[in-house]
Amino acid sequence: MGPEWGTAPDGTRTRSAARVVVLDGAGRVLLVRGTDPAAPGAAWWFTVGGGRGVAEPARRAAARELLEETGIVADPAELVGPVWERTADFPYLGQRCRQHEEFFVHRLPAPAQLSRERWTALETATLTDVRWWDAAELARTTDTVYPAGLAELLGQLPVRWDGPPRRIT
Repeated sequence: MGPEWGTAPDGTRTRSAARVVVLDGAGRVLLVRGTDPAAPGAAWWFTVGGGRGVAEPARRAAARELLEETGIVADPAELVGPVWERTADFPYLGQRCRQHEEFFVHRLPAPAQLSRERWTALETATLTDVRWWDAAELARTTDTVYPAGLAELLGQLPVRWDGPPRRIT
């Protein structure tokens, strides 16, 4: 776990994170598949993103994470949002973790060429796939997807966002 992680009084590891909902012109969403090296056999899909550096603005962190995890370059100013926010509690690497997340949207006219060249050693050990999902696939999958209810959340996402972030679970 990196330097962006702190520890709450109860021992829970905590950090702030920025996530990106990447959509292509056909309305497909880009998701990353991950595992916990400390819990073999478990896997889940989630939006691109990760931890924010100390004092790093969420929008800048979102663009950085997008580049690191996918190779997609985005100007932080062009990211829409934040559209959602949530706090996620989960086990990872044998520790209790809590992550406060802000979600931004990045729309592409077509699927981009993806790259894993910037993955860290921990990402290489944790991330197993990156792929585009259409709404029908997302709605019918039996795989675990985060945030929960992503297919429905995407269906409610307006083309233009002009409000405060919506709190999701």
